[in-house]
Amino acid sequence: MQLPPDSVFDPKTLRLGRDRAIELGPRARLMGILNVTPDSFSDGGLHADARIAVDAALAMVGEGADMVDIGGESTRPGAEPVSALEEQRRVMPVIEALSAHPEVLISVDTWRAETARLALAAGAHLVNDVWGLQREPEMARVVADAGAAVAIMHTGRDRERLPDLVEDQFSWFAESLEIARKAGIADDRILIDPGFGFAKDAGDNLELMVRFGELHALGLPLLAGTSRKRFLGGLTGREAPDRDVGTTATSVALRLAGAAMFRVHNVAFNKDGLAVADAMVQSSRKKEPGHG
Repeated sequence: MQLPPDSVFDPKTLRLGRDRAIELGPRARLMGILNVTPDSFSDGGLHADARIAVDAALAMVGEGADMVDIGGESTRPGAEPVSALEEQRRVMPVIEALSAHPEVLISVDTWRAETARLALAAGAHLVNDVWGLQREPEMARVVADAGAAVAIMHTGRDRERLPDLVEDQFSWFAESLEIARKAGIADDRILIDPGFGFAKDAGDNLELMVRFGELHALGLPLLAGTSRKRFLGGLTGREAPDRDVGTTATSVALRLAGAAMFRVHNVAFNKDGLAVADAMVQSSRKKEPGHG
């Protein structure tokens, strides 16, 4: 099996807010999805109560999540938008409660600069922006001022796209990274997310998986978010809550293509699958010159 260059799996530090950090490279990392919304596509309403959400987050960490991503607005196609105040009402009590647990690294899933500012002040370590810093340009300054990390995602929504899927990725990220760097966000505080499912049809998502390795040209660690996506339903015939096996299969494939972190609903399933993928990576590296 042809794996990406060894450098993709070499240790590298992702610096987070509040003087925290996480090592990427040799071992796949997991970001547990915690939607505190009534209408998310697979878990809407399950964690609307802050106490239940906190317990769910701690359970994810117990199962092996390295970080928990807390979102207060559904990003599924056709979802009703919420106000900034409503988003903050949903996420802030959970972030504030989790900040009392130093073992929990917290990501806030928001494109709004003010929500990010409040979340980072309350204890979040990373901002996961599904609009790649391009919807609210002041978001980059908020992240930089807090000394936090950011996951910059690609989206095809509400814009013209280039005909070639990967060229469009590079075009989008060139603009996002220019915004980030001008604001003072260092590269060792950035994750890149190619945005599976965001204005991408089933064929696009499969092509993105096949060509995933091309994204290493960006020189930054890659975050994969395929969990329970619609294209997996098309492939497996299963409804969203029952797509965890399919999700794990994509996680394994993308780990072997060099993804560093995985945003998932079911931490336990993906942890087991990624343990196998990590073992394959390490076995391959040991057989290469300079690795034993």
